[in-house]
Amino acid sequence: MRQSLATDAFLDTLAAGEPTPGGGSAAALAGAMGAALAAMVARLTLGRPRYREVEGQMEAILAEAETLRERLTQLVVEDAEAYNQVRQAYRLAKDTSESQARRQTAIQAALQGASRTPLRTVAACREVLLLVERAADLGNPNARTDACVGALLAHAGLQGAVLNVRTNLTDIEDAQFIAEATAAVDGALAEADTLLEQTLRVAGQLAQAKVRSL
Repeated sequence: MRQSLATDAFLDTLAAGEPTPGGGSAAALAGAMGAALAAMVARLTLGRPRYREVEGQMEAILAEAETLRERLTQLVVEDAEAYNQVRQAYRLAKDTSESQARRQTAIQAALQGASRTPLRTVAACREVLLLVERAADLGNPNARTDACVGALLAHAGLQGAVLNVRTNLTDIEDAQFIAEATAAVDGALAEADTLLEQTLRVAGQLAQAKVRSL
């Protein structure tokens, strides 16, 4: 019940019509849920004699999943804070040439900061995708669908974070920063599509095997 109330409170805040938390925080939360499902699969596998041979690997998956869940949960907060820094920068005085220069410097710094946060979300969601693929492959077959939902959530979180990065880049003037960020998100998107397909294929093969056994 306590967890449900916390979820309701966050969703109420998300729906409130304020700029933060917004899509970036929601993307990080999607990734965190993906990590939580990877942890779930690991826990549904550990301690069962049938999966003793992969126990060490599942323990590693569980530990990494919990680390990623914590990291992405923190990014939910950090994304909102980063966007608030951008808003504050745009509100700085611009009545003199000196204040205009200070304002522009602050805006550029804030925009880069607001891009780095979703870039970290992109990186973490990529790790979740790698993790749920392993969990789906090695873990309890009865939980493979849960791993696939985790992959879908992590993929959505990654896509959402990429969108936020690209939006911020439109107003950033640092060409090197733009090039590095663009390369990072382009590479992550391509890999994410492959990882999602691979994880879903595991569930598809499982479903086919069950049909053949009927």
